[in-house]
Amino acid sequence: MYSIVSTGIICGIQSLLIQVEADVCDGMPCFEMVGALSSEVKEAKERVRAAIRNSGIRLAPKRVTVNLYPANVRKTGTGFDLPIALAVLAAYGRIPQACLEGILFAGEISLNGEILPTAGILPMVLAAKEAGQEAVCIPRANVREAQVVKGMKILPADDLRQVVEQAEEFYSGHPGVLPAEPAEPASAAEALLDCDFAHVHGQRVLKRACEVAAAGRHNMLMLGMPGSGKTMAAKAVSGILPPLAEEEALELAKIYSVCGMFGQREGGQFWTRPFRSPHHTISAAGLAGGGAVPKPGEISLAHKGVLFLDELTEFQKPVLEILRQPLEERSIRLVRSGGAFTYPADVMLIAAMNPCNCGYFPDRKKCTCSLSMIGRHLNKISRPLLDRIDLCVEVRRPPLWDLVQKEPEESSAQIRARVELAQEIQRKRFAQDGIRYNSQIPAPAIGGYCRMDGQAERLLQDSFERLELTARGYYRIVRVARTIADLAAAVQIEPSHVMEALAYRGLDRKMWGLR
Repeated sequence: MYSIVSTGIICGIQSLLIQVEADVCDGMPCFEMVGALSSEVKEAKERVRAAIRNSGIRLAPKRVTVNLYPANVRKTGTGFDLPIALAVLAAYGRIPQACLEGILFAGEISLNGEILPTAGILPMVLAAKEAGQEAVCIPRANVREAQVVKGMKILPADDLRQVVEQAEEFYSGHPGVLPAEPAEPASAAEALLDCDFAHVHGQRVLKRACEVAAAGRHNMLMLGMPGSGKTMAAKAVSGILPPLAEEEALELAKIYSVCGMFGQREGGQFWTRPFRSPHHTISAAGLAGGGAVPKPGEISLAHKGVLFLDELTEFQKPVLEILRQPLEERSIRLVRSGGAFTYPADVMLIAAMNPCNCGYFPDRKKCTCSLSMIGRHLNKISRPLLDRIDLCVEVRRPPLWDLVQKEPEESSAQIRARVELAQEIQRKRFAQDGIRYNSQIPAPAIGGYCRMDGQAERLLQDSFERLELTARGYYRIVRVARTIADLAAAVQIEPSHVMEALAYRGLDRKMWGLR
């Protein structure tokens, strides 16, 4: 007999539907599997044999052939165990073929028939919905993940025997299904992290730079001596970013689902923006993604959120250079022998570093580094990468008066209110063009979106020649000035907005000698 069961495979953060065919006939008893299979998929036949036997199902010894198509797509992962087992049982006549139609099956099977969780369930459920499938049968541990998708019937599975019973119930019209129950967006208070700007004493320039960066989602570099508050400010930035929109939250959930990290996001909540802070010993594959079976890296895990690189100069230079393309294109494309994989990488980069090896430059009373040592330290950051950072801020040690004063500091909630108003202005401005933030304005559209008065334009032209700006640096200053104008609810960019934007580019020219 012949049977067919639907399942899915992950390609990037999308899913491609796979059909599992099984044929059982008389002949020399054997179990053959074909269809461009990886080693873990080939091993499924041993798990399936044991699981069927230990579930109390006895099958006559016959010739079993299983095919997974399309054959030109390499099959990887352990989620094929359940559909293979069901296809074999249907081919033996133990399950009516009609019971398996309209349902996508995915899950790993242990030797005793228990259904174990698998990665990438969310993209599979989305693909099943787009293909017109009525329901999905998945491990119970993945149910919360599948409930993100509206309008799909979910059949939670604990063991193989239960799956057989549920398939028959679904076919008879009395399924024990779980409806989709998508989580509600977190409130603004719930979106805050532990760090609040109310706990950052003084540092008004740094707070203002963080506000501008958050309002337009600009990349920022903080340079200052140890203990000046760089890390605390970076963590507090997540608290002034508005919650994710529904489509952004779904895209982020797919990334974590593919990585098998869905449950690590605060119990499955994806309305708050991610904050990722990898250690400086991270490899290129860990940052960009990769592996034998490619998975998203830290850049993609920080999608629509903050990627914080502390001690920037301690990262290996080849690892840092990987950031250049994703920061421009907001996606990263990995090409491997098994195919090409594209992962989203729309991150807000916040980096922090010391100005020299000892950390105290330009305080020559404390700094023990020579000028050549300082130069080598700073040159670990390439100029092309530096040119992709919109704001450079010097963070000085706060005076004792700022630390002991009892006057309340401005909270993250107050700053976030201004950031949300500025982003609402941007949302209305870019409503027809698929742009969300000022940092994403393409160069050809700068003139239309970033109008400035004559004095501001002359100021920017003089600065272009005096500071020897590149074209990329010029456009980034204009985008930052546009964000500053939005925070002030100004229609046009004024000279004060340009001057503040230029001030955020002054530090890199001072420290790296790019005058």
